[in-house]
Amino acid sequence: MIEITNLHKSFGDSQVLRGVDLTVHQGESLTVIGGSGSGKSVLLKHIIGLLFPDMGQVSIDGKVVNRLDEAGLNEIRKKFGMLFQGAALFDSLTVWENVGFALAQHTKLSAKEIRELATQKLALVGLKGIEDKMPADLSGGMKKRVGLARAIAMDPAIILYDEPTTGLDPISADAINDLIVDLRKKLGGTSVSITHDMQSAYKISDRIAMLYKGQIQETGTPDEIKGTSNPIVRQFITGSAVGPITAE
Repeated sequence: MIEITNLHKSFGDSQVLRGVDLTVHQGESLTVIGGSGSGKSVLLKHIIGLLFPDMGQVSIDGKVVNRLDEAGLNEIRKKFGMLFQGAALFDSLTVWENVGFALAQHTKLSAKEIRELATQKLALVGLKGIEDKMPADLSGGMKKRVGLARAIAMDPAIILYDEPTTGLDPISADAINDLIVDLRKKLGGTSVSITHDMQSAYKISDRIAMLYKGQIQETGTPDEIKGTSNPIVRQFITGSAVGPITAE
């Protein structure tokens, strides 16, 4: 469903991606792991067409994203839902207005119909009766859930998760992991996550790929990654200060 080929991206003198090759199969949950500054977010932005490569390409369902015009990009982006790292809720909108934002922008549904759909999506993420609350009234875990309800509002074929457990306590983080797994069972679809949280990566993934120094170092199932002999991957997944990766 997603094919990333020889992807390069630099910002000034900083070369972030140095020939990334990665395939995401339809119906798969793939997680990209790596340290802060490794290029995970840059890779995610290329997938959704917010950034364009200096070299290489990203294909979605056979369409090369970096060759599309604005109309084509908008159509491709409708395939995606995204859970942002900080939930990225609009502070001035109620919960249901946040969840239904894309529906209001891209459909001709009435406000009543959008609210009904928002209520359904909120129920799917375990939230009921909070439609009229403001984001400021919510805990961090609830904000993530509202962000997830918004991500699935348009029934996307692909969901992108940007550090889904960042900023949450361990119990709330595990609840989000369970929710991601549960939603995949209920809704199907393909997902791509980026994280440095190995507990999350092991739980939500069919496959895990490690990005380091702008390249994919290894790709495998959670069990294969746990048993890796690659010193770079092993150091990262065990959180050791000793190894080829130096602390920054």
